Amino acid sequence: MTVDGSYFDAMYSSCDDPWGFRTRWYEQRKRALSMAALPRERYGRAFEPGCAIGLLTGELASRCDRVLAWEGSAEAASQAREESAAAGNVLVRRARVPAEWPEGPFDLVVLSELLYYFDDADLASVLDRTRESLGPGGTVLAVHWRHTVPEHVRSGDDAHLALAAVPGLVRMVEHVEEDFLLELYQAGDGGEPVSVARAGGLV
Repeated sequence: MTVDGSYFDAMYSSCDDPWGFRTRWYEQRKRALSMAALPRERYGRAFEPGCAIGLLTGELASRCDRVLAWEGSAEAASQAREESAAAGNVLVRRARVPAEWPEGPFDLVVLSELLYYFDDADLASVLDRTRESLGPGGTVLAVHWRHTVPEHVRSGDDAHLALAAVPGLVRMVEHVEEDFLLELYQAGDGGEPVSVARAGGLV
């Protein structure tokens, strides 16, 4: 079954940063790699479900015109609002996918440390809605922990296998480490994916 929201509420009630997003070099480096993987210098509208306390959200705000960030935990959502308040282009809402989904289209959807919490039906729903809400040539960034966690419904690798099977998405980036897997996909309806060098006229 999909991990219940009470799990995240309990985690944040015991600690304001239970996964060490602010303090761990691992998390800082992973955010930097995530941002570096984005092929466009600038995006229009981005959606980040499960934004936690909003540190990646703040990074996205510097590269996007508008960022819609959803978080199910009230405490985490509150921190995310404080974190992004100065940006001026971020809207943080307390909501959970896939029970709800915002109206697209989006130029960028970020699925970070999220997919392994869903059972098969909910995972399929999240991935289908992600694809449906992408604008032409839209980007999906997915990043997930690869080690075993008792609370996870599936492994990060399995979550990415499910993402890879979504019709109409073309993988542009694959970064694999012992600890995490980072992949970036582009919606195929935007034509053949163009590399960063080609887009910049270098090739």
